[in-house]
Amino acid sequence: MPSKKSHRVSVRRNLQNAPLRTKAKNLIASARTAIESDELDSAQEFVQSAVSALDRAAKKGAIHKSNASRRKSRIMTQMAAAKKDK
Repeated sequence: MPSKKSHRVSVRRNLQNAPLRTKAKNLIASARTAIESDELDSAQEFVQSAVSALDRAAKKGAIHKSNASRRKSRIMTQMAAAKKDK
């Protein structure tokens, strides 16, 4: 069972990290929606914003750097496939 101090620390870190994770998740969802609806100009902006948000979250430790890298790879692959189909 965690000590009181470690619980306080985990609560504080969760409060700091949650907005970073949420922003990255929302931008990825927006990018995927734009890609699926063939709005490639806006999708490109969302992808760039999502990549930036993922890098920021990984830098601050909100998500693991490999997790950020995997998500960036997937979203950029989807974007490239959508451009290729057009």
